Amino acid sequence: MTDDERRTRQPLSMTRRYRRGLILTGLLCALAVLTAATVLFQRSYAERIDNYLMQICHGYAAAYEAQDTHSATTLLNLLPENLPLRITLIDTDGTVLYDTKRGSYIVDVNGDIYAAQTDLPNHADRPEFQQAMASGSACITRESETLQLETHYYAVRIDLPEGAQVLRVGEDVANIWGLSTDTLPLLCGAVVLILLAATLFSWWLTRRMVQPINHLAEHLDTIEADVPYEELIPLARTIQTDRKLREDNETMRREFTANVSHELKTPLTSISGYAELIETGMAKPADVPTFAARIHKEAQRMIALVSDILQLSELDDSTQASHSREPVTEMAPVDLAALVKETAQNMTVNARRAYVTLQYDAKPATVRGSRDQLSELTQNLCDNAIRYNRPGGHVELRCGVGGDGCPYFEVEDNGIGIPQDSQTRVFERFYRVDKSRSKATGGTGLGLAIVKHIALLHDAKIDLQSQVGTGTTIRVTFPKNS
Repeated sequence: MTDDERRTRQPLSMTRRYRRGLILTGLLCALAVLTAATVLFQRSYAERIDNYLMQICHGYAAAYEAQDTHSATTLLNLLPENLPLRITLIDTDGTVLYDTKRGSYIVDVNGDIYAAQTDLPNHADRPEFQQAMASGSACITRESETLQLETHYYAVRIDLPEGAQVLRVGEDVANIWGLSTDTLPLLCGAVVLILLAATLFSWWLTRRMVQPINHLAEHLDTIEADVPYEELIPLARTIQTDRKLREDNETMRREFTANVSHELKTPLTSISGYAELIETGMAKPADVPTFAARIHKEAQRMIALVSDILQLSELDDSTQASHSREPVTEMAPVDLAALVKETAQNMTVNARRAYVTLQYDAKPATVRGSRDQLSELTQNLCDNAIRYNRPGGHVELRCGVGGDGCPYFEVEDNGIGIPQDSQTRVFERFYRVDKSRSKATGGTGLGLAIVKHIALLHDAKIDLQSQVGTGTTIRVTFPKNS
């Protein structure tokens, strides 16, 4: 699926999905319960039939065995009229002596009843006859020719002086398909009722579930405090964090735009004023070199400001890419001691102009990162220490490996220091503790902001210790090399 298709695709309705799921679950549960109930009922019913047939069979067998004569007529005289069960008497060789369903009887002139010969085939191959002859009794269930019926047989062997006979009792009962057919209207009615109940319940439940979520969307300011479900806590935190980040970014953007406009407007106004004086001839020939020098100074200030803004923008992009795990800067081992020596050499002229002594103590240390960015970090920190110092002051650059095994870079000065209430803000863009001093020394207010972003890209921590009138120490600690 393409991005355009994802954007144009309509989102699914959670309410509808929940309702369909609940209705389908209710229907499946109803069918499963009804099926299980039918199976269990049929099984229980079959066991009761088998027990009933066993009692009947043993009762008639005992009565038949107690008679003086043992024939089909004897059995017929023991049976009541209109017996619903099928009773069969089978001889030792499997010959059917009498069967209540297929046999007949004769009444003579004296009123005596005689059993007539049945036309049933030999039952020697029937499993109930074979099992009864072998073990004394048998309980067999056979499917009838009709799919909805099954026949239950119970047979018992009767040991007589003239030979063994088998008495069999059988009954046709409805199987599970027959029971399902008989109860089909009831099952359909139950399913309809369950569907109605599931529909009403799903409507009520989804409304209760979705309503707090809709309420949550209407109160984004307090989203974390009003989370209705535990599963939504990560989503609420993400929304709150993203919302706060967007607000902070918007505030930062407005402040940045205002600061850039202000910082650019001041030198542009100065350049425009001096250039107009020269252009209109209002400037004296003797003042032209002075005005040109001022124009050049303000232009250099603008170039430095634009350069810092562009560099800060690149660092912002690199920081966002690092958060998305996209490497934009090639990391390589950097000799921190060599970098400190190089920075001290490059900043010596600036230190002499400010009448500040610059020293360094470079112990062996290696950092994995971008050499250009780390060079920018050390030079900005050193430049700030010189810029905000007093004539006769000193600045010392140090590097090495701490007791915890982490490389560090440190800048210490005995300059004017930073007030306590400003120490948390000095790394913000365009923030200046002493604005008049910054403008006098040509600072853009972006140096420490650049330092902060470079430290973030190298997973480094910045520690600032400062006291007004005593000096400032800034230490950048890098991760331990693996």
